Amino acid sequence: MYPTKEDKEKLFEKHGKSKTNTGSAEGQIALFTARIEHLSAHLKNNRHDYNTERSLVMLVGKRRALLDYLMKKDILRYRAIIKELELRK
Repeated sequence: MYPTKEDKEKLFEKHGKSKTNTGSAEGQIALFTARIEHLSAHLKNNRHDYNTERSLVMLVGKRRALLDYLMKKDILRYRAIIKELELRK
């Protein structure tokens, strides 16, 4: 299910500084990850939905750009968010 307002607040509270700080890189990465998981589940059932596939690819690119920014800016914050969200195996 797509993240509701309450789900977003919980994400930002857990990964960002607070639930109102929606601009932090960690909060944005967590939100993008939740949206990516939702779209991936949708595409498993609807594999010919090309608009959703395009949206998924764009979201992955945005998340990758934010992760690259965070890696250049502060490697410790980058490693922490990778570990929290389990993005790398």
